Amino acid sequence: MSVFSVTKDNFETVKTSEKTVLLDFYADWCGPCRMVSPLVDEIAEEHPEYLVGKINVDEEGELAAAFGVTSIPTLVVMKDGKVVNQSAGARPKNQILDMLK
Repeated sequence: MSVFSVTKDNFETVKTSEKTVLLDFYADWCGPCRMVSPLVDEIAEEHPEYLVGKINVDEEGELAAAFGVTSIPTLVVMKDGKVVNQSAGARPKNQILDMLK
């Protein structure tokens, strides 16, 4: 499955997903975000059991604020519409996968 571009208009789909959700809060100008982004893409392709979404903080400031994102990249894991894990900063792929367990 590919990465889902999340906006405030389609966020309800994310919130009501039966799958565990991984959200990547990023910006195009952010160096560490560019390191994490391909890892998030790989996880989306290799693990169809997860819904993987990316949120551009420059375009979706309301969503970033709702999740308390103050630095990027920030990764958020949601289950049953609730945040169960959150971390800021670049992470290697194995640590991102560990967040989803």
